[in-house]
Amino acid sequence: MTARTTPPAGAVGKAPGKAAGKATGKRRTTMAPFVFIAPALLFFLAFMAIPIGYALYLSLQGLRIVDEGVFGIRTEVFVGLANYRQMLTDSGFWAGFGRLGLYGIIAVPLTLGLALLFALLLDHGAARSKRFARVAIFLPYAIPGVVASLMWGFMYLPSTSPFSYLTEKLGLGTIPFLDAGVIYPSMANIAIWGGVGFNMIIIFTSLRGIPPELYDAARIDGCTEWRIALRIKIPLVAPALVLTGLFALIGTLQVYGEPTMLSPMTTEISQTWVPLMQVYRDGFIRDDLPLAAAGSVILAVGTLLVSLLLLKLTQRRAFGGIQ
Repeated sequence: MTARTTPPAGAVGKAPGKAAGKATGKRRTTMAPFVFIAPALLFFLAFMAIPIGYALYLSLQGLRIVDEGVFGIRTEVFVGLANYRQMLTDSGFWAGFGRLGLYGIIAVPLTLGLALLFALLLDHGAARSKRFARVAIFLPYAIPGVVASLMWGFMYLPSTSPFSYLTEKLGLGTIPFLDAGVIYPSMANIAIWGGVGFNMIIIFTSLRGIPPELYDAARIDGCTEWRIALRIKIPLVAPALVLTGLFALIGTLQVYGEPTMLSPMTTEISQTWVPLMQVYRDGFIRDDLPLAAAGSVILAVGTLLVSLLLLKLTQRRAFGGIQ
């Protein structure tokens, strides 16, 4: 005869409770990432995905006059790719890209070159007042682009320019900052003045991540500071240079504030001087939102393709084919 044992009080139902607790904990762990990324997803949907989708939808529409009795009514109808054909065959739209190219040839190399130069100087061991220099170089970036454009515009106008005042006192006349031959350097100067500090911070941060043992070994081998900068520092900050170059390229394709602020001060800047100005004119002056949406989509797709091409080329050259 075998003895029967009874479980201690409170033991009944204990194992199922533990299993339920584990399941609940696992469910909480699984849901945690979604809870954390939910705000970012909501912002992305509200301010990126939905506006992009609406712009695509709007670019396929067109405004047509429909006869209704005595007066016609302007209504929105589906036109397919007609807006894209109109924009792509518009010589003024492509002329704006040509002006962007001339502007970018001046602004992008000088912005990146000065940013790299300042970053190398701040990273030099003999540099003094590094904190003050970083703040002073970065400070122009903190000024809004519209304010900077207005400020430089007043310094370009012959009646208010301190530079023209000095040249007049010297008998050299005023400086034609806003004339046809000088308008591109004048406008690029605004972007360079405001963009050098931001790019310098990125490059300088990358330089601070290089192990100092590399510099010590190079100095033992007899390398000068110039050769260390040329042979060690610049190649190792190539990813940062690629990143800043991509930012500068995207910023060039999106130029709008500088020419818009300077246009009342000169006759050299038209309403379609750059593509974004033409998009604004079509959408808010001519009230043709579908055509403006098509221009925006073309500009966005072009920016994406150029950025991908730049990344591909720089990965092959700077990283030696490393994927």
